[in-house]
Amino acid sequence: MNFHVMTLFPEMIENAMAVSITGRAIKSGCISVNAVNIRDYAQNKHNRVDDYPYGGGAGMVMQAEPVYRCYEDIIEKHGSARVICLSPQGRVFSQEMAQEYAGEENLIFLCGHYEGIDERVLEEIVTDYVSIGDYVLTGGELPALVMMDTIARLVPGVLNNAVSAQTESFAEGLLEYPQYTRPEEWHGKKVPAVLLSGNHKLLAEWYREQSVLRTVKNRPDLLQKAKLTEKECQLAEEFLQKNGNRGL
Repeated sequence: MNFHVMTLFPEMIENAMAVSITGRAIKSGCISVNAVNIRDYAQNKHNRVDDYPYGGGAGMVMQAEPVYRCYEDIIEKHGSARVICLSPQGRVFSQEMAQEYAGEENLIFLCGHYEGIDERVLEEIVTDYVSIGDYVLTGGELPALVMMDTIARLVPGVLNNAVSAQTESFAEGLLEYPQYTRPEEWHGKKVPAVLLSGNHKLLAEWYREQSVLRTVKNRPDLLQKAKLTEKECQLAEEFLQKNGNRGL
């Protein structure tokens, strides 16, 4: 998986991706991160990439030409790719979308700044508009990092334990079950006995039950898409009724 980021702040991308799991994945060759400075493609003395908006208004707008020249250079060197523009106008990013993007060989992230990017270049190169939530950030770098981190975890070889990606939150439309480690008792609270049983069947049942209960408690909206058994639906209904919430 090759990530290419068109940005005004390449060091922000490089520094964040160089640590922890993504840093190890880069060193092992599972993923690559190519942060490209859009300013390098400006055709003026001061590498200026923005100008006043036509029609007036506050702020500045990123010009089309340096963005397009940056895009062309990436495509020429690395081949075709989906171009993701990080924008509050896009679809809200989800685990399902991450799984889709993880199947791509190349992804290009376009990070805007100021009041936005000239619409003409967006029409020319962007294939996907994606948002990470209904709020406004100073630029597209943080959303790009969020997406790359999520997608990278799904690339084979990135996680030491492949099971992790299958069992963590949202993998099956449910939140992840609670986790415990040593000591067996802490502040008077004991680890659930089932986790000490060594019975894999009971463990699997407990994990699933806890995922359902945690989801119905914290994110009941997710249950509409989750594939629940009749028993699990009943468990969720009982929890909702007990806590005074509406049924599924």
